Amino acid sequence: MSHRTGQRVLVIYDKDDPDRACQTVKLNDEEADALAELLGAPRIVQRLNQLHQEVEGLVSVQLPIPPGSPYEGRPMGDARVRTRTSASIVAVVRGGQVFASPGPDFSFRAGDVVVVVGSEDSTAGVADILVEG
Repeated sequence: MSHRTGQRVLVIYDKDDPDRACQTVKLNDEEADALAELLGAPRIVQRLNQLHQEVEGLVSVQLPIPPGSPYEGRPMGDARVRTRTSASIVAVVRGGQVFASPGPDFSFRAGDVVVVVGSEDSTAGVADILVEG
């Protein structure tokens, strides 16, 4: 599932040629959320573990949004995580539901667990941003 320019698209690749897309299906927010929930956190964790083996220095961390975080109740875009750290927020887990590839308008809540991918330094920078501002 790809999230580009505000659209969510399911991309189906050729199993014999993973670089060739066979079909794309535009999804609305509800469809995308349902698909992400069906795939769930186990698939995300599986893919991240695979990436760790493929890319030296890549780490993923799970960062809770604590009560009183400067970003509690604010959209993710306000944190400018990628611009400030070069790390990426790949998912947010809220109450057992996985929000994969959240967009910049996704608002954080206390208790959310943010899944971040990057280098050790960049993911530590995200932790500093989300806790201290």
